[in-house]
Amino acid sequence: MLWVVHGHLNNGTRTIALEQWQRNMITNQVSTVFGVLVVLAALAAPANAAEAVTQPSSPAEFAAKLLVCNACHGDKGTPKNANIPVIWGQQENYLGKQLHDFQSGARNFEVMSWMTINLTPEELTTAAADFAKKSWPARSAGGAAASPPAMVAVCTVCHQQNFVGGLPAPRLAGQSYEYLVEAMRRYADGERTNNADMRTIMQAISPADREAIARYISSL
Repeated sequence: MLWVVHGHLNNGTRTIALEQWQRNMITNQVSTVFGVLVVLAALAAPANAAEAVTQPSSPAEFAAKLLVCNACHGDKGTPKNANIPVIWGQQENYLGKQLHDFQSGARNFEVMSWMTINLTPEELTTAAADFAKKSWPARSAGGAAASPPAMVAVCTVCHQQNFVGGLPAPRLAGQSYEYLVEAMRRYADGERTNNADMRTIMQAISPADREAIARYISSL
């Protein structure tokens, strides 16, 4: 096809054109093969990991694994999507439990299960500590917080005053409305099962009240 289209070119120009065409073909093929390999590796990782004992990473490898978290949770601690939670500055014990639950399957979320499957228990603990030490991302100034709905009082028993969290439960102040209302729905509908108390509480609260609670907490 190249020779038909460029039949009027001299031999030197033809040679240059052919070489450029060949380079483009090689580049396209390499990109395609690389993309396929990445997809295959992602799909195969859980199966391979289940068959072998996870080996500790080198410091450089472990740091690279944590950098992948930035793709969703943000390189400055601000999530890329409103449905993704803030983890910078979150309670260390909470982060550690969630990471272990993702790995064990107690908390079912495919992306996070894949992310944690190749980490050792010690690395999960270290990851939780690393993110907990970071500063909670600053928020742009907004309007005054809404009046607290009546049902919100039950939440402060564990999440503490002003919803800053503590040993019993994670910080909620500063999380997005979208994340909070979806998390509560998942507990209520039995989709998230790694905290029996939260499941019981959320099932006792109506969807309208859950939405009101999420709007209030997200405004703090």
